[in-house]
Amino acid sequence: MEFFKQLQQETQEEQGYLLSSPIITQCMHGQVSMDGYIGFLTQAYHHVKHTVPLFMACGSRLPERLEWLREAVAEYIDEEIGHQEWILNDLQACGVDKEIIRNSEPNFETELMVSYAYDTVTRNNPVGLFGMVNVLEGTSISLATNAASIIQKKLNLDDKAFSYLNSHGSLDIKHVEFYEGLMNKLDNDGDKQAIIHCAKVVYILYANIFRSLPLSDESPNDSLEKVA
Repeated sequence: MEFFKQLQQETQEEQGYLLSSPIITQCMHGQVSMDGYIGFLTQAYHHVKHTVPLFMACGSRLPERLEWLREAVAEYIDEEIGHQEWILNDLQACGVDKEIIRNSEPNFETELMVSYAYDTVTRNNPVGLFGMVNVLEGTSISLATNAASIIQKKLNLDDKAFSYLNSHGSLDIKHVEFYEGLMNKLDNDGDKQAIIHCAKVVYILYANIFRSLPLSDESPNDSLEKVA
């Protein structure tokens, strides 16, 4: 079995925990609050701003046998630079002072996920970081575009409030195709197990970020009537 398929199979349970997060379930049923969307963007800012530093740390620690993967890391860095600013602009379009968010502290759950990612790179196997990539990019494809459409319709927000979600829904399709090719090229069992382990942990930690966000207080029936 190709490793990419193995990775998806061995993390199904943890992915299910993420996708069953109450705020995700509510959103897919048209129950959305402004506080929930702003909370999501705020926590996204606090972990997305670490994407490039994490890749830089990963690339610097890869062994010579993985020089081909280091080159791929450089491509990721080039693609990801500045994405946190997109999120701040989305927050500003929602009426939030983006400088307040820039200088704010993350939720505990977000801080924990970021800390775990750095620990994976610096203390364990740096290749393990690609387990986090699997979680974040895979989740974007599953949710981002649909969620953006639902949230925009429900909250009546301008397109300017959705640059992050709309870009990642389509952009990450290409990223995952690239990622799949990289994963299937790996031939070291230790590297593969590090990625699987990191993905399992990050699915849980990422889910806990969603579970820390404010929920809509609408009933499902009320929400469905308004969306319809």
